[in-house]
Amino acid sequence: MTTKKVLHLDSNHSLMIEQLAQMGYVNIEDYTSSKETIEETIHEYEGIIIRSRFKIDAAFLEKATQLKFIGRVGAGLENIDCEFAKAKGIALIAAPEGNQTAVGEHALGMLLTLFNKLNLVDQEVRQGIWIREGNRGIELEGKTVGIIGYGHMGNAFAKRLQGFDCEVIFHDIKDNLENQYAKQVSIAELQRKADIVSLHIPQTPDTHYMINQSFIEQMAKPFWLINTARGKAVHTADLVDALISEKVRGAALDVLEYEKSSFEHMFADETLPQPMQYLIQSDKVLLSPHIAGWTIESKEKLAQTIIDKIRRQFS
Repeated sequence: MTTKKVLHLDSNHSLMIEQLAQMGYVNIEDYTSSKETIEETIHEYEGIIIRSRFKIDAAFLEKATQLKFIGRVGAGLENIDCEFAKAKGIALIAAPEGNQTAVGEHALGMLLTLFNKLNLVDQEVRQGIWIREGNRGIELEGKTVGIIGYGHMGNAFAKRLQGFDCEVIFHDIKDNLENQYAKQVSIAELQRKADIVSLHIPQTPDTHYMINQSFIEQMAKPFWLINTARGKAVHTADLVDALISEKVRGAALDVLEYEKSSFEHMFADETLPQPMQYLIQSDKVLLSPHIAGWTIESKEKLAQTIIDKIRRQFS
C-alpha cells in the first residue's frame, strides 16, 4: 500500500492533523527547517499545508514530483506560483470562508474605534486625563462606505454594516456581485460618494499600490481608510502625505506595506521607515498586527474548511 504523506509547514488547529490521519494520510510536521532542506524531501509528499512561511515557487514545485495539493490556511495564494502549480495539475486550496467573519468584525471594530477615538481616550483616562469636548466622536449613520473588493471579506464587512443606517457601495473587477448588503458601482462613483474606503482585495500586480496619490486626489471628499487586506495595496508615503493634508481623515490599518512576506514579523529589515514612524506617532491612525482574520473561532474554521475541500477532491 502506498503511503500518502502530507507536510505541515506551519502549525494549525489540531483537527487538521486528526482528520487528515482519519483520511489515511501520514502527517509530517516541520516548522523550522529551511526551504532548501525541505526541498530535498519534498518529492515524498502528496500534500502541503502552509500559511505564509515561505514562497512556494516554480523551483520548489519542480522538485515536488508527487504533489497533488497545497492547502493554504488563509484567503490569499500570493505566496504560491499558482500558474506553475496548476500547469503541474496541483490543486490549490484556500479558505477565505474560514476567516470572513473575523475580518468583517475586525474592520467594523476598527472603524468604530477610529470614529470614537476609543484607543486614545482609553489611554488618556488611564493617565488621569478626562477630556470630553475634545473627544467628540463621529457617527456612522448617514455616511457612505465604499468597499473595494467584494469577495468573502468585503461581503462579510458589508453584512455587518446593516443596521447602522449608512449607505454601502462596492467596486469589484467582477460583474453582477450586488446583493442585499451593498450596491455595485464603478470606481469613479465610489470615489465620488464614499466617506469611508475599506479594502478587501487580494495581492496582485493590479492591486499593488492601488491607494496612492492619484487615487487619493480623485476622491471627491476627505475620507477614512480601512485596510484589512494586504499592506502593499497602500503606498504608505502617499497615505502619510494625505493624512498631513487631511485629505485622509484617519486610517485603520491591520496590514502594513513593510511587513515581511511571512506576515509573522513587522519589517523586511531592521530599520523603521520614515512613513511608518509617522503612522506610529499619529493620533489619526489605528494599527493592529495583521490579526483581522486571527480569532479563536477562525483558527478552527480555516482548518476545517481546508480539510473539507481536501476530502471532497481526494476522497
